[in-house]
Amino acid sequence: METKKGYSAKLRFSIIAPAKLRRIAVHLRKKPYSEALAILDSLPQRGARILKKLIRSAAANAMYQNKKLDEEMLYIRELLVDDGPRMKKIWARARGRADIQLKRSSHVRVVLDELSNLRK
Repeated sequence: METKKGYSAKLRFSIIAPAKLRRIAVHLRKKPYSEALAILDSLPQRGARILKKLIRSAAANAMYQNKKLDEEMLYIRELLVDDGPRMKKIWARARGRADIQLKRSSHVRVVLDELSNLRK
């Protein structure tokens, strides 16, 4: 039987480019929960607010599943940012021409785990 893989939360079809979220996610992997929230509080990007909300959701899932767990014992084990579908919009241009505007979306998955399970 496989061991427990942590506490997770997912965000799907978020209308923000994956590259914008990945720039923030790089700074959060393998960080303690409280330190990650402090980093996200100091960043001005819109993606930081999105990731902060998702990480808090994963922590709430962890607290719900394990009542004896302390928030200070959590760390971000995994933070994946994948491409979602792209919305294609017609962008009217001069002389009857048209361009295609791509609105990129993202799928994000975060997994929190206890510090006692930290493997390097």
